[in-house]
Amino acid sequence: MSLDAYPVRRPGRSRFIDVRGLRYHVLEWGDASLVSAERPPLVMLHGWMDVAASFQFVVDALSSDRHVIALDWRGFGLTESPGADTYWMPDYLGDLDAALDQLVFADGAADRKIDLLGHSMGGNVVMLYAGVRPERIRRLVNLEGFGMPRTKPTQAPKRLLQWLDELKEPALMRDYASVEEVAERLRKTNPLLSPQRASWLAPHWSRQRESIDGQPGRWEILGDPAHKRINPHLYQRDEVLECWKLITAKLMWVEGDQTDIAKWWGTRFTKEEFHERLSVVANVEKHVLGPAGHMLHHDQPEELARRLEAFLSGQ
Repeated sequence: MSLDAYPVRRPGRSRFIDVRGLRYHVLEWGDASLVSAERPPLVMLHGWMDVAASFQFVVDALSSDRHVIALDWRGFGLTESPGADTYWMPDYLGDLDAALDQLVFADGAADRKIDLLGHSMGGNVVMLYAGVRPERIRRLVNLEGFGMPRTKPTQAPKRLLQWLDELKEPALMRDYASVEEVAERLRKTNPLLSPQRASWLAPHWSRQRESIDGQPGRWEILGDPAHKRINPHLYQRDEVLECWKLITAKLMWVEGDQTDIAKWWGTRFTKEEFHERLSVVANVEKHVLGPAGHMLHHDQPEELARRLEAFLSGQ
């Protein structure tokens, strides 16, 4: 084994399912024989510009085997893009619901439940889903899915105009000369990501184009550039909180000690305001991991796995 090779303990199995007309990529670890009422399937959902394989480090760090399912969201990883020029939050909810219908609830068992985890954008999706489908969720885990700053109706004209202007320009994503450059890009974004993990993640996070005129193809990120366009719909905080109020599962909230959301939103949205919002959820257990930033499942997978297992087992 080379020094750069990440030692995978639990290889995942890759397969595809049809979800709302899209070829959806699913990663699975363990199998249904490991499922019980106390250890239901653990479904993991990644964030913006990430992939399902990103959870490999946490799965490897679990102390025992478990049936784990992770999806590549539409337009990310190996899941097809719908070919749209804009992505909408309701579509992620629709995709999750349809995927779970096939992967977990195919026989219509009304009493079956899952443990549901989401990171960042995925964390926002699982919070909404757990509010509108509470009967399906046994335990809920949100890894830094903060939501967005509150908006005002007066912002709508400028937002719509920006969206219209962005539609006139092609959405582009930088490419890279080699998979090693992709790994360097991952570490530049997150210096806490080890070189070993970055080297393993890079070919899951990108793919090489076909060669042209005998020259090696460049490496492109597995994310539809259309994800970068602004959403014309304003974030409706009050509507989101009405969904959060309906969550019945116990929630585990986890954030990194080095995450500074002021870098994203300045003074428009603070951690204090987020935790005020979180107070509408009936049963919340809060954790801070360190040293860790926003990609805490990369930075502290062992500690995250330890706390996750304790939470899911009711300790």
